[in-house]
Amino acid sequence: MSTTPPELAILTTLSRARMTTYEIATARIPQQSTPADALALYGWNAQVSSALLLPLHMCEVTIRNAVSDALELVYGAGWPWSPGLLRSLPMPQTGYRARSDLQATGTRFNTTGKVIPELKFIFWQTMFTQRFDKRLWKPHLTAVLPHHDPSKNIANVRDEIYKDLEVVRQLRNRIAHHEPIFKRNLLDDLGKVGQLIGLRCPATAAWMRAQEDASRIIALKPWTTP
Repeated sequence: MSTTPPELAILTTLSRARMTTYEIATARIPQQSTPADALALYGWNAQVSSALLLPLHMCEVTIRNAVSDALELVYGAGWPWSPGLLRSLPMPQTGYRARSDLQATGTRFNTTGKVIPELKFIFWQTMFTQRFDKRLWKPHLTAVLPHHDPSKNIANVRDEIYKDLEVVRQLRNRIAHHEPIFKRNLLDDLGKVGQLIGLRCPATAAWMRAQEDASRIIALKPWTTP
């Protein structure tokens, strides 16, 4: 019969390599943290990660629908198969290739509605780069994201959206890979998500805020970390 304390057994099950991050974060000087401290932070990290999926979900759906609408205004309802759009998409030697992503997805699915949810998040973020300003955003950003600050230059608004989407994408990826997010300013992250949704529809942003539980869980963080 095992006499291993439950906390140590859990740490071992989750892997000591993974849990070292949480043990270091909860270490106290001169007193060392206990396994229970590390597990409390780990559990909170998992709970808040789960809670953030709802606002992230709404943000991604909102932004990809906005981009799809803008693309339709330029290339028509069948934009995923537009040669003009495909030629405009980046194909770098390394890193993400938006053209390849769209081509491969368009080969697998035969309707725009099926293509949209299959494209990677970074595809939608890529559309907010400078190369698309002239054809896409200067003429159509206000049509699909009507609640941006009208006093700002469209290129600046587009650039701010790109940067906020990078924050959201990094958070989304860390959550998807079960990585620590406890050192992030999660309230700031959540605020960016709400702002992005609000660019398209303030009512939807308000509805998201009424639905989400992440802000409550953020306030329950069990440990003050550096």
